[in-house]
Amino acid sequence: MTTGGKGWLTCRQVLNIMVIFGFMLNYALRVNFTIAIVVMAKSLKNLTTGGMDEGLLGNETSTALALGVASTTEMSAVNEEDKFEWDAYQQNLMLGSFFWGYVLTELPGGRLAEIVGGRRVFGYSMLFASVLTLLTPIAAYTNYIAVVILRAVLGFFLGASWPAIHPLTAVWIPPMDRSKFIANMMASSLGAAITMPICGYLIATVGWQSVFYFTGGLALVWSVIWFLIVFETPASHPRISAEELNEIETAISAVSKAKKPTYVPWKSIITSPPVWAIILTHGASVFGFFTVVNQLPTYMKYILNFNIKENGLLSSLPYFGKYAMAVISSHLADHLRKNGTLSTTATRKIFTAFAVMTPGFLMIVQVYMGESRHWAVGIFTLALFLNGAVTAGYLGNGLDIAPNFSGTIFGMANTLSSFGGFVSAYMVGVLTNDNQTYGQWQIVFWILAIIYIVGSSAYLIMGTGELQPWNNPPEKGGNNCETEEGVPLNQQVQNNKQISSS
Repeated sequence: MTTGGKGWLTCRQVLNIMVIFGFMLNYALRVNFTIAIVVMAKSLKNLTTGGMDEGLLGNETSTALALGVASTTEMSAVNEEDKFEWDAYQQNLMLGSFFWGYVLTELPGGRLAEIVGGRRVFGYSMLFASVLTLLTPIAAYTNYIAVVILRAVLGFFLGASWPAIHPLTAVWIPPMDRSKFIANMMASSLGAAITMPICGYLIATVGWQSVFYFTGGLALVWSVIWFLIVFETPASHPRISAEELNEIETAISAVSKAKKPTYVPWKSIITSPPVWAIILTHGASVFGFFTVVNQLPTYMKYILNFNIKENGLLSSLPYFGKYAMAVISSHLADHLRKNGTLSTTATRKIFTAFAVMTPGFLMIVQVYMGESRHWAVGIFTLALFLNGAVTAGYLGNGLDIAPNFSGTIFGMANTLSSFGGFVSAYMVGVLTNDNQTYGQWQIVFWILAIIYIVGSSAYLIMGTGELQPWNNPPEKGGNNCETEEGVPLNQQVQNNKQISSS
């Protein structure tokens, strides 16, 4: 297989494939410990999705617990001497520590990718995370504090990976194809649906240590391949065809000025309504997603007397569905934009309303129909399925309004939305702790409905697909040296020095 435009695959197709597997493994590195702890600890008392302790877990960790991986590992190959005397506090501390590091690098990671390039930030984040994953068994046998530190550092590296993709997209992907590329980020959902049963099988047949060696090993191999076949810009790729290079550069330069600023216009970004439209909508979407995914098993168990954890299909269905919707809606969105049927602004607003507002109305239906087991599962699954269309809506909108600062914008949005898992778990805990009644859950559904609808309404009012003037602010100190948009700043500085010296 070649990676050039004249071979089997174009360079962009190779990039797409690598990003898909990258996000699948990215999620695997997050949840592997959450899966393994089911058998690593001698007692899982008080470590449930319905309790107040769940608020400590963060987003991805509580999601995995909600899927009930314990059912796949009951007949595990773990010896008693390989289990640890961790109490509930220590377990929650180890699980939640990932979140501490994760929120610290979202915004810096996005900006760093704009400076040094998304390839480096995403690649090195995964490389270091894979090494830490391989070291997890050693940390576990050392002390639980070692696991806490390791997981926090792991979160620190993986937090930078998500916003790094937007600057990479700005360089490699023509504007009319970016919805499809951003849909690759939803491969994390696909990774969740695949990783959990595989890890459960490994625990049952080999032991919990194999989970970290398997996921860490795969991610390490992926990282090496990433640096071998993915390059920072099309122009720096040694195997790209002249045809593909010309197509990419022509498409990108046709819609934007060939100038990249050397500083961040923070005031313009922070006071920009389109930026806040993205932040608020992303926060509402993530809050709703994790509330539904994390709390569905608890609701089904206590209100409808049905253990959804025992049904692997129902547990995985939302993840498969969300990824499928992301791919379908993104292809449709780019098709409508290319044909001129819809403007970028109209496309982003329509798909955002479809993905975020519609689940809000479904939660209202849940208020009145939620006592039926079939209605409840159907509504929850449909809400998560529709939410996958965010990739055609607001999720890639930062690339429309400010490709030069798309990493910074997504970093801002993801930093705030990362608290969604904690806040939703705390909210449900307060409302339903020792009071598991349908009336209390109706309050939860009403809150979800309001957040979904208000968040999407903010985007309908303030969102836009138009390039913002602050994407190319005037250079400070009268420096009007033109730089190429999308190309990492450090590479541009080197290019300018070479030009000056020649």
